[in-house]
Amino acid sequence: MDFTLRLGDRETVEQPDWMPVVLILDNLRSAYNVGNLFRAAEATRAMGIVTCGYTATPPHIKLQKTARGCDETVPCEHFEKTTDAIIAMKERGFTVYGVDTVEGAAMYWEADMRFPCAFVMGNEALGISEEALKLCDGFVKLPAIGMKNSINVGNCGAVILFECVRRYWHRFGQKGG
Repeated sequence: MDFTLRLGDRETVEQPDWMPVVLILDNLRSAYNVGNLFRAAEATRAMGIVTCGYTATPPHIKLQKTARGCDETVPCEHFEKTTDAIIAMKERGFTVYGVDTVEGAAMYWEADMRFPCAFVMGNEALGISEEALKLCDGFVKLPAIGMKNSINVGNCGAVILFECVRRYWHRFGQKGG
């Protein structure tokens, strides 16, 4: 099989339009996870990241190591309180989903995702705060069929973002690769 190996980054984006999806990060402890989410957001053309509370916010040296420049290209906004961030996104017309294992959460592949949408990603140990959960319009989850109840927040966010890409391209004819 013949193939062409891609080395390095592209000089321009393949999809110039932002996908109307935002990640709201609820007091994430690890700046490296935040950097990972910036890379996933850039790769999927998500329109932004909202950091809340003590979540690392650009510029931040540890975040920069895993973001690899994506913290300079993905729009970012900071709120002290996650509840204020959720209220602001709703006022801007976003449907807000909590990514959590709460009772009644829909599997991410079955959830009715309405664009524009925002996804609240919870703290690595504590999950989404109870106050923030109360403001979510719905909940999505990833299956966790092993001993652990969840996976790393950076990996979880990437799964959600790529599912949004799949659905957005299907509905609105966007393409990339």
